[in-house]
Amino acid sequence: MTGTDTTPPAAPSVSAVRRRGIVDALRRGAVPEAGLDQLAVGLGRFQAAVDSELEAVAAGASVFKAVRGEYGSGKTFFTRWLGEQAKRRNFAVAEIQVSETETPLHRLETVYRRLTERLTTASFPPSALRPVVDAWFYALEEDALAAGVSDVDLTGAVEELLVLRLAEVSRHAPSFSAALRGYRAALDAGDEKTAAAILAWLGGQPHVAAAAKRAAGVRGDLDHFGALGFLQGLLTVLRDGGHPGLFVVLDEVETLQRVRSDARDKALNALRQLIDEVHSGRFPGLYLIITGTPAFYDGQQGVQRLAPLAQRLATDFGTDARFDNPRAVQLRLPGFTLDSLGELGRTIRDLYAAGAGDPERIKALVDDNYISDLAQAVTGSLGGKVGVAPRLYLKKLVGDVMDRVDQFHDFDPRRDYRLTISTNELTDVERNSAVGADDIDLDLDTDVAPATGQESP
Repeated sequence: MTGTDTTPPAAPSVSAVRRRGIVDALRRGAVPEAGLDQLAVGLGRFQAAVDSELEAVAAGASVFKAVRGEYGSGKTFFTRWLGEQAKRRNFAVAEIQVSETETPLHRLETVYRRLTERLTTASFPPSALRPVVDAWFYALEEDALAAGVSDVDLTGAVEELLVLRLAEVSRHAPSFSAALRGYRAALDAGDEKTAAAILAWLGGQPHVAAAAKRAAGVRGDLDHFGALGFLQGLLTVLRDGGHPGLFVVLDEVETLQRVRSDARDKALNALRQLIDEVHSGRFPGLYLIITGTPAFYDGQQGVQRLAPLAQRLATDFGTDARFDNPRAVQLRLPGFTLDSLGELGRTIRDLYAAGAGDPERIKALVDDNYISDLAQAVTGSLGGKVGVAPRLYLKKLVGDVMDRVDQFHDFDPRRDYRLTISTNELTDVERNSAVGADDIDLDLDTDVAPATGQESP
């Protein structure tokens, strides 16, 4: 859903549920949570590098990537598309929104907590922490039984395997394995309340009952440094439980530019620390990706404020964007052109029509020319800034045009619809780009017949 490559993606069949999820999200002006392969206009050039990196991570490597792009260039879409690629390989996935109040980057214990809250797999929605931990204990039991351990000795054998598998983790975060042992003991005793509390503590939650922590032999709350050890432990649990990797997105990192200077410096240093830990090999099976605007990467209030971080993220973007290296540490999303925006609109039109009551009517009234006209009109209403237009364009196309064509047999968008944009439906960036008029006439080709898209006689 980004870039200048307008080659349409392959169009595998889409279930009614996936189609509905995509269309509903676009109608709300949001990025769909799934089914993004249907909308991946212009992402083909990244596919080979993505496949190679995910294969390497699944084999025990670790990868860090930084994505740069202006508002509307598709950063969130791109990372969710990557997340879908990872899920197909049975990775666990977590998307974290960085913010000064909810998830400050300089507090890694909070980042870890958000990670466990947002943890999802192909089988389980957030939070998938408990299913992941339960699957790990099941795998340990299966390994013990396969080694010839009797049912009588199973508990002790699982304990030995737990200690063995988490030996490296315990050097940095001994309380991680202690909490797991306490969780299993509480389950064996039928104490669900204590088990749930211990698991919450393992997920970085504060304010866990003291009695539950005593039962597990742990104390206090997770801190900044312990969070890295817990992340290492979580990767071990995921791998042994059948998930070869963890794909983590830190989205909207550019918000660091708006926090106090002391908090910003701490956050930038925390990011530098994370990158170094990933590259050192401490987190086998981790694919970590951040997103930000060019101003964050290039400006003095962002990455350039910390020279060691700037060095780690330095990437040459001096050549034509066509020759950007998809293997580089930093990826540039060039954003939309009118041509690629129209291509995306046609892809959405065809997807919508496949689930409509009268698909041919959708395709006839919302023909290719109309889709291009609507793209130009929405872009014009936003000061000609194509990069800002995709969210609003798709929202209008689905909710204002195709929904009406689908529901009202006498609705003709060329005759009955006039593009209107009110300030209260715009984001801050869109509002700053808007031309100022609340009602904007759609510029139509008067030689095109409404119902067929053919030239009038």
